[in-house]
Amino acid sequence: MNRKTRETVSDPARTRRQSARSRTRIWVTASAVTVCAVLVGYGIYSAIPEAAPVDVEAAADFTLPATDGSTVRLSDLRGETVVLYFNEGAGCGSCTAQMAAIEKNPGFAEEDITVLPIVMNPAAQVQADMDAFGVTTPYLLDDGTVSQAYDVLGKGMHAGLPGHGFVLIDAEGNERWRGDYPSMWLDPDDLLHEVQEALG
Repeated sequence: MNRKTRETVSDPARTRRQSARSRTRIWVTASAVTVCAVLVGYGIYSAIPEAAPVDVEAAADFTLPATDGSTVRLSDLRGETVVLYFNEGAGCGSCTAQMAAIEKNPGFAEEDITVLPIVMNPAAQVQADMDAFGVTTPYLLDDGTVSQAYDVLGKGMHAGLPGHGFVLIDAEGNERWRGDYPSMWLDPDDLLHEVQEALG
């Protein structure tokens, strides 16, 4: 069999191999695109804030130590509007920057709104971040009990920590609104608006 004849005979086999390789490349590419789409979609979905009014019910009372050495009991603040700010705490710069921005917004003082930041860190750890960002509001130090009671654990990047969430408690001690923000930021003006809307 001469060379030309051999090439003619082998052409169908070569074509089948090339076709198989082409189908494999298409399948791999399609699979990669699908995986990327799923990951991007999940990332977008997980970063979507969840904020809504809640059924009015008594907020869980608690007593927590603070970074300034004091002790804060929620029921002692009855008669005031309180916003609990659960966050990841030490090492989360955007969390501390959030509190610094809230402190600089005069609207909270004008509306007599008390914001209580709550973290699951030792005082020394979170104090370093507070000093770096110029935050003066004492942070409340939770062992996880309060965060669990308010169902805020695992709402961010870490399963055993709070994410970046707010819980509004009215002057009667009732929970009125809550919001979780995986982007780790809520403009203080927007937070103030949410509080005002929830309280009517």
